[in-house]
Amino acid sequence: MKTYYSNNGGENEGPFTLEELKSQPILKETLVWTKGMEKWQPAHTFPELQALFHSPVVDIPIKKSGYMEEIPASKKATVLGLKKSYFYLVVLLAIIFVGVGVLKYLQQSKQAILDERNKETQYGNVQVEIQQKEANQDRIQQEIQKRIVSENNAKFRKDTITSRIEEVKQLLVQSKQDLALLKEDLQNAEKFRLLRNEERKQDQIDAAQIEIETKIKSIDNLDNELNRLYLELETIH
Repeated sequence: MKTYYSNNGGENEGPFTLEELKSQPILKETLVWTKGMEKWQPAHTFPELQALFHSPVVDIPIKKSGYMEEIPASKKATVLGLKKSYFYLVVLLAIIFVGVGVLKYLQQSKQAILDERNKETQYGNVQVEIQQKEANQDRIQQEIQKRIVSENNAKFRKDTITSRIEEVKQLLVQSKQDLALLKEDLQNAEKFRLLRNEERKQDQIDAAQIEIETKIKSIDNLDNELNRLYLELETIH
């Protein structure tokens, strides 16, 4: 869309569209410039501006300054359609806004990193606690298993000893009965002759005494074993 700059002897104004110029004090002698022109020209030289004039042509001396031969000063005094002061203010505000945004982003990024590290630390602590609990549970299970094995071994040992005690008791009873019979045979051998000479009698007596001594030693061994078994049984818990 074609735009225009105007100058009534003061500051340059614009750019304006043709419709916007209707609200401006455009006179026939008002200097106007538009893109593509080498210098400013009076408004009455623009056919499309004929309907905008508000007063007859009056010859007003115009300074032959450099702005008529150059690109309009208003164009130099504005940036992107804004006065330089406004433009610089907008740029400054934009820089501040961007700086605040970048600072906020950096703070958020730093906080996110700290949060992530805290989460990792908390996760690591939880894992350590879980491992410690599992290790404690394993130790407890091992202790329970050891206790069960120990109790089973103790029960097996106790049952074995108890069984042996009963066997030894029975052997003692039988051995004592056998000893009594051997002593009775010895007495009979000493009293009766019955078709035997003295040598034969003495041999029988000696044999009976040897059997009695052997049986007594066996009984002593059984008694010692029985006492040992009772002591061992008392040490088993």
